[in-house]
Amino acid sequence: MPQSSTPRLVLMRSTQGQILARARGYDREVITRLKQVPGRRWDPRHKLWIIPPTIQAREALEAQFPEVSIPPRRRPSETAADSQDRTHPPSPPSSPDAQSPPAKERAALLRRMMELMVLERFSPRSRKVYQGHARRFLEWLPGDPFQFTARDVRRYVTHQVEERGVSRSTHSQILSAIRFLARKVLERPEPIADLPTPKKRKRLPVVLSREEVARIIDSVRNPSHQAIIMLLYSSGLRVSELVRLRPDDLDRDRGVIRVRSGKGDKDRYTLLSERATAAVDVHLGPWKLRDESPRWLFPGKGPGRHIHQRTVQKVVSRAGRRAGVEKRVTPHVLRHSFATHLLEAGTDLRYIQELLGHASSRTTEIYTHVSNQTLATIPNPLDDA
Repeated sequence: MPQSSTPRLVLMRSTQGQILARARGYDREVITRLKQVPGRRWDPRHKLWIIPPTIQAREALEAQFPEVSIPPRRRPSETAADSQDRTHPPSPPSSPDAQSPPAKERAALLRRMMELMVLERFSPRSRKVYQGHARRFLEWLPGDPFQFTARDVRRYVTHQVEERGVSRSTHSQILSAIRFLARKVLERPEPIADLPTPKKRKRLPVVLSREEVARIIDSVRNPSHQAIIMLLYSSGLRVSELVRLRPDDLDRDRGVIRVRSGKGDKDRYTLLSERATAAVDVHLGPWKLRDESPRWLFPGKGPGRHIHQRTVQKVVSRAGRRAGVEKRVTPHVLRHSFATHLLEAGTDLRYIQELLGHASSRTTEIYTHVSNQTLATIPNPLDDA
């Protein structure tokens, strides 16, 4: 990296050996490079990055900032007072038992928030996301977590958008988490009464051609992986729905799959392809030989556990690269392709909505913008010249 383009960065050591990094003023290039360091995290209260004292993190930091010298770890003989003079501000406490009273109050709020989310039947994923955003907001607050104001919320959201560059979806999640915290936990709706919600960016989904889907399927040799890809494409399943499928969810006689507790905790039926059924039978062959039936259609590594969503994502992504598809291939891209190909084949939009499990028809209508059903009938002026 050229020396002249390197942003200025200050590195310090915490009392626990962590590397504390702070740029002299806001610099997006510094943030971009710091995000390449594994294990790094932003401390909103002290306005600095905390980097773990691991070999991998140190090597990544040296690679991104070769011109900055990393301070050595302090010797045991150094006193805490000496170290705090050089590493101010100190790193956050590592255990709840050592927390100050405000930190204990934050922990109590988060426990109460989790209890309410469980009672309102939030999904485990939603609970994790909401609590993470609420925890970071409460840690950022300088004062009493019970008395935050609308100005505090506006400043925090502005910090997240301007300095951290969060996406629109993350922006909405932050507001939803703080809104739940204020209304449900603290019963104080005034801090979030006038907060504007960011407008959703209208993006068209990535859609594969039928030829690209065929190449992806043909490129897979593992029977289980092939069954996964076939089901995702031929049934329009979300990855979270596929991993929770049970063998008896496949109704072979009727040619449908029962999706249990899909998005919004709703059951529905979707299509079951004959080719996908044959692929599933090959996948289940080892269990049939042992006269067994697994609890999950795609078992995971642990006993009684299903395959992890991240594993499915990796299987699909690798298959796309192996097939030479230039588009980024994900399980949701296969779902988009399923819906678009049905629409191009003349399937009514209402039926596609039911198969996908969309609550609103407006969500399904996005596929009318990527379908070539109408575009294919328009003569191109270059071809007619």
